[in-house]
Amino acid sequence: MEDKGTLWLPVDASTMAGEIDSLFYFTYYVSIAIFVAVIVAMVYFVIKYRRKHANERTERVHESKILELTWIVVPTILCMVVFTWGFQSFLRMSIAPPGAYEITVRAAKWNWEFEYNNGFVVGGNLHVPADRPVRLVMSSADVLHSLFVPAFRVKHDVIPNRYTSVWFEATKAGEYDLFCTEYCGTDHSGMLAKVVVMPQDEFNEWVDSRGGMSDDMPLPELGELLYQQRGCLGCHSLDGSEMVGPTFQGLYGSQRNFGDGTTAEADDNYLRDSIVNPGSRIVEGYQNQMPAIYGTLSERELSGLIAYIKAQQ
Repeated sequence: MEDKGTLWLPVDASTMAGEIDSLFYFTYYVSIAIFVAVIVAMVYFVIKYRRKHANERTERVHESKILELTWIVVPTILCMVVFTWGFQSFLRMSIAPPGAYEITVRAAKWNWEFEYNNGFVVGGNLHVPADRPVRLVMSSADVLHSLFVPAFRVKHDVIPNRYTSVWFEATKAGEYDLFCTEYCGTDHSGMLAKVVVMPQDEFNEWVDSRGGMSDDMPLPELGELLYQQRGCLGCHSLDGSEMVGPTFQGLYGSQRNFGDGTTAEADDNYLRDSIVNPGSRIVEGYQNQMPAIYGTLSERELSGLIAYIKAQQ
């Protein structure tokens, strides 16, 4: 039976999830106990001290040092327990174990890009090995983002002009949701991805094959793979529907009207320039929102993307 988590928390799939969940449930059940105690006391006092007739006078209430000490000491102890527990967990989550596999993460409206230790760059989904610590070194190309994987119980801001990092060790092979949890613009809600957890040997094969690419792959097939891996599908549709960027359907050979009043035919050179220098010419009706992160594509990758766009007629 598939593990779907609990009513309050999703499936736990990392070494830190159990510790975080224990702290959550401790706080949760203590809060319920305090809530019930307060409600019971309120009802008891309402009944015991209700006014029984018009001439009744309230009895003088004398202080109780034991009672006052109790409601000061007990909450203080609970706060110290939660703080100490949480701080120790925070430290363990902040310091990656030695030998952690490192992946560079770049965020840009509204895609994730992941670079592996062999220089292979992929967008869309994050692939990681199971049962091995993974450290993500993250930066943003534009605005503030935040990487959140609920199943791993990790969340960390991704900030422009500086690096941040977070680590986890996935314990179960499978696919898990990855969200941006910092509002970053119009298509913030569409900045989604999956974390694909694979056994170590399968992960090594995937990285060595550069995500399934091969040197003899036909250019349109390579372009289709890049369209998915580099996150182009997040902004450019294939069926003519309106998205953040122009659709690829019927793009090649069409006349492009730009915001500055100039025009051009969408030939090979135009497509190449639009990928490498996306801000050089902006099509009328659209904004300059495509990140300039595709200049690192190889010549063959550029040719593959252009061949794929040309095929969308």
